[in-house]
Amino acid sequence: MKRFTLLLSILLMSLQGFADHNDKNAKSLINEGKNHFLMKDYVEALFKFNQAIEVDQKAFEAYFMRARIKSHFEDRHGAMKDFNESLSLNKKFAEGYFERGKVKFDLQDYYGAIDDYTSALEINPNLEEALYHRGQAKLQLEAFEDAINDCSKIIEINAKNVDAYYLRGILRIEAGMTEAGCLDLSKAGELGDIKAYEVIKEKCNQRCN
Repeated sequence: MKRFTLLLSILLMSLQGFADHNDKNAKSLINEGKNHFLMKDYVEALFKFNQAIEVDQKAFEAYFMRARIKSHFEDRHGAMKDFNESLSLNKKFAEGYFERGKVKFDLQDYYGAIDDYTSALEINPNLEEALYHRGQAKLQLEAFEDAINDCSKIIEINAKNVDAYYLRGILRIEAGMTEAGCLDLSKAGELGDIKAYEVIKEKCNQRCN
């Protein structure tokens, strides 16, 4: 009986060691894939992420990164499938919701995109990109006040976010708040967004005449 118990313990330790080894391999493969992704070597990156999934089918980051590659090549339905798998494995993955929201936005599923951006913000309230993209989705639905609020939240987090001033300027003009909108566009221009001045010429000066 003691011998059986000892053999069972050794077997369990071996299996644990094998699992740990596989986990390290998956992480290593994911890191290698990320490096290739940053260098825009997408074919090699995809190969690494596929390998990571073969080693560990619960490697949520591998599914996530593979989805980003598919999205880059406009395989949006394939990307959606991998984002879904990634989020099923890690429901607290803010970046996963954010990137899936971008795919939904591209598919013109604006309500779905807003829902994903909101999920990302529930996990990370200071995720400026999620606020900005949620504002863009709300603009598509003409929910101007809500979109303006998102831009204002970004500016509270980062007073030098030029994109937030630009988008809020457009939104305020569309909502009839011309002076406030033009001031936002002026601030965007001041921060370096040259195209803001083109909108000022078109939208602001004419309204002053």
